[in-house]
Amino acid sequence: MTLYIDPPTWPGHGRMWSHLVSDVSFEELHAFAAAIGCPPRAFERDHYDVPSDHYASAVAAGAVEVGSKEIVRRITEAGLRRPKGRPAQGQKLPRQDVE
Repeated sequence: MTLYIDPPTWPGHGRMWSHLVSDVSFEELHAFAAAIGCPPRAFERDHYDVPSDHYASAVAAGAVEVGSKEIVRRITEAGLRRPKGRPAQGQKLPRQDVE
């Protein structure tokens, strides 16, 4: 099991954030995230947002430190990339009526 985390360089809500991903499965990602205390609401499409004050504990638990481009490359090659505006496999986007 290998999970990957990028440095906390993403600003938001007055904090800096990292992205935690798996290149194997979402099940692996969810299990690891739960084990390190990430709440389910921290999951966004294909990654967990991890605040900078939890970065060291994620690495200590086994997450491998990589750059942001490497994060995207790994989840794309694994078929786990879910860009904004595209549904997860087997899901549909909500219908948006046009007037």
